[in-house]
Amino acid sequence: MSDPVGFHAERYRNDFTEAENRTFTEQFACITTAMAAAMAEGVPVTDARVQEQVGAHYEFCLQFWTPTRAAYKSLAMSYILPSAYRDAYESVAVGLGKYHYDAIVLWADTHLD
Repeated sequence: MSDPVGFHAERYRNDFTEAENRTFTEQFACITTAMAAAMAEGVPVTDARVQEQVGAHYEFCLQFWTPTRAAYKSLAMSYILPSAYRDAYESVAVGLGKYHYDAIVLWADTHLD
């Protein structure tokens, strides 16, 4: 049986303190809220404000692993394929997983080798 949270979650072990986990949750919530607001306002994923949030998301990821361009785009794919990641984004705003995916693909192709 496959893992419902996807390949990326299999690589993650939470050895962090409760305080660190709270900080991670707050950081992630800020990024997700900003992305949802931009999407709701109709801001295209090519806009510098959205790309800045993707940069913040990538920096957030660096606390846990260093994704290559392919790996970061693969993580983004889990935001649109059936997964707990997609479900989490869709619970914030319908279409947010796809919006975030599109923004990440653009950012990764521009910033990562």
